[in-house]
Amino acid sequence: MDKQWYVVNTYSGHESKVKEKLEMKANSLMKDYIFRIVIPEQKEIEVKDGVQKEKIKKMFPGYILVEMIMTDEAWYVVRNTPGVTGFIGSSGKGAKPTPLQPYEVDNILRNMGISRFESDKELEVGTKVKIISGPFNGMFGTISSIDMPNQKLELNVDLFGQETSVEVELSQIEVA
Repeated sequence: MDKQWYVVNTYSGHESKVKEKLEMKANSLMKDYIFRIVIPEQKEIEVKDGVQKEKIKKMFPGYILVEMIMTDEAWYVVRNTPGVTGFIGSSGKGAKPTPLQPYEVDNILRNMGISRFESDKELEVGTKVKIISGPFNGMFGTISSIDMPNQKLELNVDLFGQETSVEVELSQIEVA
């Protein structure tokens, strides 16, 4: 099972409390299943009476993102955390939710200035990846260089029996 990103619905204004409780549970009980918990926020500059103030605004009030491996136990722990009202993408009736697509996660996290990948752990030169979108969809390649600020990778892929260098965005790959 792969770790994927899910959207969790919380009571509006309780996102930080839910994040804190989930992190405590993840560290003690589910460290192999629940990895990162993110409140989608971005900084905004507000000008009031001629004074600039930096303000953090929630992108999606009442929602948090959870990177996890969807097992019955992890699903139960997240759903039964105080302040959580459920997962987005679940039809109810005991059905597990649908994870976010990599490009959806990348768009949200890029606006926050972070990456879907923990670059020092998951992505390094020599790592084998699968291209999941774009003209090289379905092909496998090996990372030859990483440009995290621009969210791009250079990969060596096998094209017609020749190793060829191609540039892809982080949103177009998953670790093989």
